[in-house]
Amino acid sequence: MTIEYLKKASLTSKSDASDVQETVRAILADIEAGGDQVALDYAAKFDRYEGSIILSPEEIETACALVPEKLKADIRFAHDNVRRFAETQKATLTDVELEVVPGVITGQKAIPVDAAGCYVPGGRYSHIASAIMTVTTAKVAGCKHIMACSPPRPGVGVAPAIVYAAHICGADTIMAIGGVQGVAAMAFGLFGLPKAKILVGPGNQFVAEAKRMLFGRVGIDMIAGPTDSLILADKTADPHIVTTDLVSQAEHGYNSPVWLVTDDRALAEKVIEMIPAYIADLPEVNRDNAAAAWRDYAEVILCADREEMAATSDRYAPEHLTVMADDLDWWLDRLSCYGSLFLGEESTVSYGDKAAGTNHVLPTSGAASYTGGLSVHKYMKIVTWQRGTREGYKPVAEATARIARLEGMEGHARAADVRLAKYFPDETFDLTANG
Repeated sequence: MTIEYLKKASLTSKSDASDVQETVRAILADIEAGGDQVALDYAAKFDRYEGSIILSPEEIETACALVPEKLKADIRFAHDNVRRFAETQKATLTDVELEVVPGVITGQKAIPVDAAGCYVPGGRYSHIASAIMTVTTAKVAGCKHIMACSPPRPGVGVAPAIVYAAHICGADTIMAIGGVQGVAAMAFGLFGLPKAKILVGPGNQFVAEAKRMLFGRVGIDMIAGPTDSLILADKTADPHIVTTDLVSQAEHGYNSPVWLVTDDRALAEKVIEMIPAYIADLPEVNRDNAAAAWRDYAEVILCADREEMAATSDRYAPEHLTVMADDLDWWLDRLSCYGSLFLGEESTVSYGDKAAGTNHVLPTSGAASYTGGLSVHKYMKIVTWQRGTREGYKPVAEATARIARLEGMEGHARAADVRLAKYFPDETFDLTANG
């Protein structure tokens, strides 16, 4: 390939990954051994919060009353879009039956997990949308108990808008606890709650590591790193829109990569020229994050043509992928590695992040090459069943006995042998492995 880097990243999403494993492992072990009180101790230490962990109905009502009506309407709008999209996803997963041979019926059932734990970030930014994305999908899936936890702020508690969003989206329990201790509380079933069967939602490196360590004991949506975004743009793209969208995603954090891939040198150079002023115009915290992300992690890549652009994008497998180019159908058909795709200038990652209906909990750090994002399906167990008649199972039993013996699994073979002997006593079967 002949790609040219007009701007090359000095760091990657893994460059500054702190070794948090021992810290997280120790906290999880402490909380599992010590239970509620140890979790409370960590909450006081890290969250600097000593209020109620599980919000009472009265506390939820009080928090909801603090949310402005206009914001409530926006949250309900976003919730409705996410809910309807999740319902459509669920409809694609149906219980099925198949008669594989005459007399033998096999089937599939989709069963939701009993309890889901939803982590909602609330540190640097109040991630109202994360409450909507995680709780709504769990509710549509049919989980019997949905827990939402979010880091409280000292003397304040969980942001009222997060409480309102989690409440209207269907959370059965809302918890004022964050970090590893919040994840542990849901996974270990602390404070009288059921143990979560799956943990979902974004979070910092400590939250991500806690989920990774607990995976296997519980299900998780994915192991996530810093959020990342890539824009594919040709000469028809508007530099102002491209620049705005790159900066909008860089504000996520100092280590959030953004990439521009284009076949138009003039566009690339214009965007590079414009970026500093757009970053400087942000509020302080956002500005500091975006400036660091652009300086250390961003890349601008010049390709020969659209095929090379698409191939480059697929190699990066971005979490968010935006296309601002001619012939959007070509790009939709060609691209294969992304968490969520935004086609055309009219769309933007911000819409997907907040209110369009698709989920914003997505694979990062190249994981989009093998998995998709959070969906209603993540909460569903796909199980199988079978039943049949004696006559229907006869050829299955014969094949099973011979295959099992060829594998050296005599016990398996005999489970078939005894049924053939009982149900067809007057017949002789060749159940040897050879011949």
